Amino acid sequence: MTKERKSTIAVISACVMLIFGILLTTIGFFVKPLGEVSDSVLWILGQALIYAGSIFGIATYTKGVIREQVSDLEERYRKKGASDETEA
Repeated sequence: MTKERKSTIAVISACVMLIFGILLTTIGFFVKPLGEVSDSVLWILGQALIYAGSIFGIATYTKGVIREQVSDLEERYRKKGASDETEA
């Protein structure tokens, strides 16, 4: 399994969990007793939000760190290339 495929599966599962949590909470309003959402439904919604937030947060963080590392390496390479040209 490629890294891109793993990332895609993680994002899709996070979206499905969000949709599931929101739907379950919405359905909770229409089940007896009307207008009252059970504690267990709210707990599941909380877990879905935590899961989705961690998936999206980790993906964003790692993309940012990788971008930062690549730009640092490019900058070092440019500086080294410039110093090599001045020495020659």
